[in-house]
Amino acid sequence: MSKAPPKGRAKPKVPYKRYFDTDNAAADGDTAGLQPVKLKRKNQQNFVGEFIRMQTQSKASKPLRPNKVKAEETDPAEARKSHVPPELLAKYSRGEKVEARGVKTRHFKEQQERKEVYLDYATEQAARTELLLQETAGQLGADEGEITAEYRQEQIAANVDLQSASKHFQLKLEFGPYTMRYSKNGRHLLLGGRRGHVAAFDWVTKKLHCEFNVMESVADVQWLHVPTMYAVAQKSWVYFYDKKGTELHCVKRLTNVNRLDFLPYHFLLAAGNSAGYVSWLDVSMGELVGNFNTGLGDIRLLRHNPSNGVLCVGGSRGVVSMWSPKVREPLAKLLCHSTAMTAMTVDPKGLHLVTAGLDRNVKVWDIRMLNDQPLALFRLRLPANELDVSQRGMLALSQGNYMETYTDLLSGGGTGDRTKLPYLRQRCDAFVHGLRFCPYEDVLGLSTAKGFHSVLVPGSGEPNYDALEDNPYETSKQRREHEVHALLEKIPPELITLDPNEITGVDAPTLQEKIDAKRQLFHLKPPAIRMNSRRKMKGRGGTAKASRNKQIVKDTKRKEFIAEVRQAKKSVIKQHSSSKELAGDSKPKPPRSVLDRFKPKPQKKPKT
Repeated sequence: MSKAPPKGRAKPKVPYKRYFDTDNAAADGDTAGLQPVKLKRKNQQNFVGEFIRMQTQSKASKPLRPNKVKAEETDPAEARKSHVPPELLAKYSRGEKVEARGVKTRHFKEQQERKEVYLDYATEQAARTELLLQETAGQLGADEGEITAEYRQEQIAANVDLQSASKHFQLKLEFGPYTMRYSKNGRHLLLGGRRGHVAAFDWVTKKLHCEFNVMESVADVQWLHVPTMYAVAQKSWVYFYDKKGTELHCVKRLTNVNRLDFLPYHFLLAAGNSAGYVSWLDVSMGELVGNFNTGLGDIRLLRHNPSNGVLCVGGSRGVVSMWSPKVREPLAKLLCHSTAMTAMTVDPKGLHLVTAGLDRNVKVWDIRMLNDQPLALFRLRLPANELDVSQRGMLALSQGNYMETYTDLLSGGGTGDRTKLPYLRQRCDAFVHGLRFCPYEDVLGLSTAKGFHSVLVPGSGEPNYDALEDNPYETSKQRREHEVHALLEKIPPELITLDPNEITGVDAPTLQEKIDAKRQLFHLKPPAIRMNSRRKMKGRGGTAKASRNKQIVKDTKRKEFIAEVRQAKKSVIKQHSSSKELAGDSKPKPPRSVLDRFKPKPQKKPKT
């Protein structure tokens, strides 16, 4: 029952007649033969064909699989997960599991088991995320009857995309010879000429940050922890500059420096000078944490190991010595060549050390084992004067004005061995003084006496980068956040050792050390006491009284010493018995000591 409209209000208007309306079609004679049409959506208006509706399976119908599976045997969440190949799990594995049998209490045993479950989950997730790494590394492939060493840079640049072809360029400069460095994320380039020319720019977009002349000789240049600051080793001292070329600081304690290197996780600037001194400067505090004389003379070869932060220094006697800022002696020495060394480098993973000498050999060493035999050997026609290893394991070396690259670091070969030819070969216009691979790019930088060359080397760089570690496209805000996090996670220089996992172990004494310490307690002698009595006035003292006082002091000191020894002996016996209890043996009786004979007798209390 419809309500009547209230008084005072107008009656609702009659709606307009629509086409294809059934009521109107029946009334009008002209439109009596028309039928209503259902409008379709826009994406279906131009479709010609039949719409097929998928028939869903009802709940009452039987399942497609004839065999029923119990719910206890398979977990639906586990069934939805895709299978992870065991090769990927082994790639991202964090080592063998810790056996819970050696854990003492039940609480810590359960805690260790939960930790192992978390580690397994993290390994599986890291293996699954490899699907997101879409970029793959590729190399040049030669046709039949050809070798890749015959290809020239012009031919490679003509057959790649425009963005990659723009990365091949050449700079002709007049203040050489030059040294060069790429930033840690591979976006910025720093050049330093021997005659004072310094330039910093974004080599991808060719945008110049700054360019100036220091009006004195420049030995080396080095980026710091951010691409807005860099260090320049000039004639006398080391200077710090910012991105605009403004001088920030002058470190006068670093004098006559020949080589610079930077440890990004420790915030340490390492320097080697002409007097044979190796120095470490903490750029976050501005203090020298180490300054030692190596005794190697003029230092021209200096590289750090990225895996543990140890500084490798090459000398004229063919020996590589490894140094830490908190140890005044070298941690290790390795005889690499019978002649003087000409070049040295460490691969980015910190696994291999590559050296070159005047004997025209390039040797690859296992830097973790420090064996006396090299892993690979490259025989050359001329001594190599520069070496570098890429992120994908490629080796680049220069001989005069020639540059050669080899695909595998451990393959061996060289120009002296015709069976294994180089991957690429490039001739420069002048003598090569610097050679570095660009991180995350298939580019090799060459600094010569007349300028700079950017060479395309397909397959040399890592195609997938971690944006939280090194981001080539980071903004200024991201750079500031990364700098703050890096300072909070800074590693102290005391942890620079040959074995970085040493900090995770426990320095437990061996059984032989315990036995030796126990035996020493029975053969200790009380220390000699030299007592010079005070000289008194005549008649106040005598020799008999002085000797008696001296004997009293000696007996007192002897009793104190015996008490300390007995206390130490009890602690050793207690520790030994606790170890026996853990092994399952009964608690042994403490052995009788020789010092028990000197046990002081209890004094009787005086009668009151």
